[in-house]
Amino acid sequence: MAAVAGQFTMSPMSETHSEQLLSEVAALPGLPGVYRYFDVQGQLLYVGKARNLKKRVASYFQKNHDGTRIGHMVSKIARMETTVVRSEAEALLLENNLIKTLNPRFNILFRDDKSYPYLKITGTRETFRTAPRLPSPSIAFPRMAYYRGAVDRRHSYYGPYPSAWAVKESITLLQKVFRLRTCEDTVFANRTRPCLLYQIKRCSGPCVDLVDSEAYARDVADAERFLRGETQAVLDALEQRMMGHAERLEFEQAAEIRNQMSALSRVLHQQAMDTVSDKDVDVLAVKVQGGRACVNLAMIRGGRHLGDRPYFPAHVEDASAIEGALPDDEAPQAGEPGERVARQVLEAFIAQHYLGVAMPHTLVTSHPVGKPLLDALSEQTGAKVNAVHQPREHRRIWLEMAQKNAEIALARLLAEEGSQQARTRALADALNLPDDQLDALRIECFDISHTAGESTQASCVVFEGHKMQNSQYRRYKIEGITPGDDYAAMRQVLLRRYGKIAEAMKEDIGEALEVPDAEAVPQPAPAESLAEADSADAALPEPTVEAIAGPRMPDLVLIDGGKGQVSMAREVFEQLGLDLSLIVGVEKGEGRKVGLEELVFADRRDKVYLGHDSAALMLVAQIRDEAHRFAITGMRAQRAKVRTGGSRLEDIPGVGPKKRARLLQRFGGVRGVASASVEDLCTVDGISAELADAIYRALH
Repeated sequence: MAAVAGQFTMSPMSETHSEQLLSEVAALPGLPGVYRYFDVQGQLLYVGKARNLKKRVASYFQKNHDGTRIGHMVSKIARMETTVVRSEAEALLLENNLIKTLNPRFNILFRDDKSYPYLKITGTRETFRTAPRLPSPSIAFPRMAYYRGAVDRRHSYYGPYPSAWAVKESITLLQKVFRLRTCEDTVFANRTRPCLLYQIKRCSGPCVDLVDSEAYARDVADAERFLRGETQAVLDALEQRMMGHAERLEFEQAAEIRNQMSALSRVLHQQAMDTVSDKDVDVLAVKVQGGRACVNLAMIRGGRHLGDRPYFPAHVEDASAIEGALPDDEAPQAGEPGERVARQVLEAFIAQHYLGVAMPHTLVTSHPVGKPLLDALSEQTGAKVNAVHQPREHRRIWLEMAQKNAEIALARLLAEEGSQQARTRALADALNLPDDQLDALRIECFDISHTAGESTQASCVVFEGHKMQNSQYRRYKIEGITPGDDYAAMRQVLLRRYGKIAEAMKEDIGEALEVPDAEAVPQPAPAESLAEADSADAALPEPTVEAIAGPRMPDLVLIDGGKGQVSMAREVFEQLGLDLSLIVGVEKGEGRKVGLEELVFADRRDKVYLGHDSAALMLVAQIRDEAHRFAITGMRAQRAKVRTGGSRLEDIPGVGPKKRARLLQRFGGVRGVASASVEDLCTVDGISAELADAIYRALH
């Protein structure tokens, strides 16, 4: 194609793009910013950042990318949006904000998982340290607790920890050494004698005045210093107190502190990875293999190695290929292709994981990290962030451990995915399904659950892309049938699930017949999943953009049942005009024994016995069992709601939808709200002390 506006020459591939798009590319400024590509359906394809928008974006259209992943992406570009910012650091932060929020198709994407747990010590910041008069005995004696959620400035939080186990292990440790309480404030306020924890020397018994507030405050201060990594200072302070008691001939108190020091010393020597030179450090190791990648994050908090957690990004191959279009001055450092991909994955993880959250000022990494990313993180945190590549001494040991764990986690993932793909292929072979697009094979499975006809629920689970797609699961509340009539329940759920799809398919056929020129018929957008669900159905996570793209029939409809259920499904599909060959029933074998199941077909094919050790049967059983589990949990929840007269939160005067949503989000569910104290309830926005007291009393 000829140059647009005489500014740059487009590749032959760019002839497929509109003049308006190419003119916009030619008119871009040479400033830092972020660009976004969209397809004809308005779906976001890719988000990128650039020091020079004009040079960066033009590189996509100036080169010939035919037959490559980037060529596939560029051919889909129909629209572009750009945002100019002041610096490359701002561009990087905005880019990863958009990636996390919008989930583009061709970017390296990490699941947004910020649900790290913390160790919380209550009332140690303002109420305990500065208040002239302590409001209650429970606040005068702070408690330790496992915590997730938003922070409250009245309390101290330590972490984040990689797992709940790490938090609980630390709490046990602090109980042994400093004997801080862990009981709820309501329990603390109503104790008349010490509990078992006091008897086994895990608590000092502040609930029944077995320790004064001054001595308890010293233990709290020592515990906080220990959590900050000041272990030697804690030992020195304990030694001084022990010697003071000895000089005053208070040998019993001196012996208590001696035992406390011994316990602390044992704890410090239990973990070989402890160090006093590093307080808070994150260790990041990347492993790339077989088109997949793993980032293993190991956390060092207070000088203690607390464990690690693996992360597996999506779209690694697509995003890595697209990075090949970078201009030379913006491309990653030279090296082996695998190393370049590993560095891209590492930088994507750092940018997305630490965006908008507190982070340590030192990162130990398996690959070098670019200066622009470190500058952006430093600007965000207000303190300089360093990334140490090729570390020495104990940091090197940490990194080697993280690298080994990344290799193990990735090998396990590849083995699991390979096994699942083998099961999918085995099922396709057994049922004579096309095997050229197994990655897109979609199976929906239905099950009915009730208790003697009470609270009947139907479940629909989805298997696609060689794995269960739990964000696409749906539950259906079955009403208007004779209690216990499973056939009527199956009929209702299938009509509700596929009725609208059948109507849409008929409309498409009608429109195609009305248009004489077949080439003029607009092609429907590819639908990734079905998002139809009645408003009465149980709430589930919001569907993604792909999930609402449009209706699509699955490649296989599994029915948990034998001839009777399959016959009912056949009647529904005949009524809707759908393909009967899609319906497969899973019939129990002789004696209902596992491994003897047979497949029953609605189009009257002969039954198929797959064999008890068949990979295809393993996949069918996996999907069937998941549908059964999902139906039972929904039925039990509905039954409990009916028997208790509805949600107890909804019945509390003054708690409307917004406050109820805040409470559930803050405490993770009704059970969490019920276990919260009045003080904790007051920390929720919009919950006054009077309302918190009313909520507490209603739930107790």
